[in-house]
Amino acid sequence: MLRFVVLGAALMVASGGAAAVAAPAAAPVVVNVAAFGADPSGRVDSAPAVTAALRYAKTRNSRPVRIVFPKGTYQLYPERAETRELYVSNTVGADQQYRDKTIGLLVEDMHDVTVDGGGAELVYHGLQTAFAAIRSTNVTFTNFSFDYAAPEVIDATVASAGVTGGHAYRVLSIPAGSPYKVNGTHVTWLGETSPVTGQPYWSGTDGLEYNQIHDPVRQRTWRADNPLFSNVAAVTDLGGRRIRIDYTTGTAPSDAGLVYQMRLIERAQPGAFIWESSNVTLRSMNAYYLQTFGMVGQFSRDITIDHVNFASDPRSGRSTASFADFVQMSGVRGKVSITGCLFDGPQDDPINVHGTYVEVVGQPAADTLTLAYEHPQTAGFPQFYPGDQLQLVDTLTMIPVAGGPAVVTAVDGPSGSDHSKSLTTMTVKLDRPVPAGVRIGGTVAENLTYTPSVVITGNTFRNVPTRGILVTTPKPVLIADNRFDGMTMASVYISADAYQWYESGAVRDVMIRDNTFTRPAGPVIFVEPTNQVLDPANPVHHNISVEDNRFDVGDVSVVDAKSVGGFTFSGNTVRRLDGPSAPPYTSPLFVFHGSTGIQIAHNRYDKGLNTSVVTN
Repeated sequence: MLRFVVLGAALMVASGGAAAVAAPAAAPVVVNVAAFGADPSGRVDSAPAVTAALRYAKTRNSRPVRIVFPKGTYQLYPERAETRELYVSNTVGADQQYRDKTIGLLVEDMHDVTVDGGGAELVYHGLQTAFAAIRSTNVTFTNFSFDYAAPEVIDATVASAGVTGGHAYRVLSIPAGSPYKVNGTHVTWLGETSPVTGQPYWSGTDGLEYNQIHDPVRQRTWRADNPLFSNVAAVTDLGGRRIRIDYTTGTAPSDAGLVYQMRLIERAQPGAFIWESSNVTLRSMNAYYLQTFGMVGQFSRDITIDHVNFASDPRSGRSTASFADFVQMSGVRGKVSITGCLFDGPQDDPINVHGTYVEVVGQPAADTLTLAYEHPQTAGFPQFYPGDQLQLVDTLTMIPVAGGPAVVTAVDGPSGSDHSKSLTTMTVKLDRPVPAGVRIGGTVAENLTYTPSVVITGNTFRNVPTRGILVTTPKPVLIADNRFDGMTMASVYISADAYQWYESGAVRDVMIRDNTFTRPAGPVIFVEPTNQVLDPANPVHHNISVEDNRFDVGDVSVVDAKSVGGFTFSGNTVRRLDGPSAPPYTSPLFVFHGSTGIQIAHNRYDKGLNTSVVTN
């Protein structure tokens, strides 16, 4: 017999006294930033109002919260934004002059939060992180565009070039968001002036510290030396954001129309930051520029990036959309999903998913190790938590030390948010004695718990000076239905590096299918762990499949793979860019080093390709 009990608006159906339907979830609290004084007209600084709105939302977070922006343009200056001491992977390491990060939109210690821009445009000033989720769960950032008033990259276009009076010259065109001063034979780039201090947020001279070149006609970008400020005789400000440079030499420049993308090198802050958070989604956004670095996911779980356009605003006159990488996932567990995005115009890799190797530098007890960050750009945050699985890897072979993973029972090391302890070393206690094969200075440790499965589908990559996708994780990886156009280096790069970047670890299940690779630099698929000892019987990576893709190539290798056990290349179409009637290409399509289980079958090739398989 059924009994019906009505409690408010909830209907509970019980049989034998047990409730069958729970009460409905509470409606979200809506926090409108305009109610706190945010200005959608873009005339005044909205940072204090946005900060106040987010702080208020945190006090109401016993229920789901929606922070909303009325449609408009919002100016966000750093002086009254939130500031936190934070240490972020692949940025400035333990350098104390950069320990404090300024954050425009901070979701911190909150749950069930949506930041809905409502189509708003956010304009950031100075050097600050656009938004962050810290120690939070179920967070969504959606439906807004963001840019920086004065990017820390100068896009200087050679508007014209030639020779007059026996001397070469160039005329540079500078975008509106790049203030400068001409001082004799030099140009000083000033960022923009703080309304509080009266000083520029940043400055640099001439070619700055780093350069790459963009060809807007050929739609290619590459790293190269900067000739703009060599052999300079005179520099003249012509007005209208045009600078004429005259040279002591008489050879006419041949670079008219090219764009020199110049920047400093310190990655002072992440462009966006997700740390110790779970189920974070970035959806339907225009990321016109990422200041000083890209979006970093660090020791978090389940991150989704869906339909985000990483590309410069076509109204800006700029071609650079990020100071370095676009997306850096460092020590993430669960699933990383990157779908339907455009990646156009970075200064480094569009997507990099990896862990971090820390080196064994001491063994204070039978079950205890002292570990150290080895790359200067990564330090200061926890690398392990109690309960995590720790795997030890020999740096010569890049093979796990015998004995299998251990469980971490205690950690003493950096917190990620203060400098009270060493920022570069940590002590880790294990649930068992340290294996006999561990060598101090010759073994690294990785966190197997914080390794994600990865889905990268339906994206477009173009105007990239580096690799398209870097991925190193033992969990399943799917790279499908993407378009890679004109990559300057490998389109897909799989490493496991214990010598330079210390980015872990070995892959076990990678599927690359139904992608299009046009105009690639070779090798297109590049597998290169850093093992010094090459043993085909004990490869570093396993089970990589490349299936049903289309490659439109020049004289380059399609695959160059080192230390792989199980590599399949099937159902692919490989076409020549200049057509099958041109002279034969010399580069072999396939090169394998110290690898086994290679299967190449059922592919279609244009005539004139070198389809030989080189193994050594």
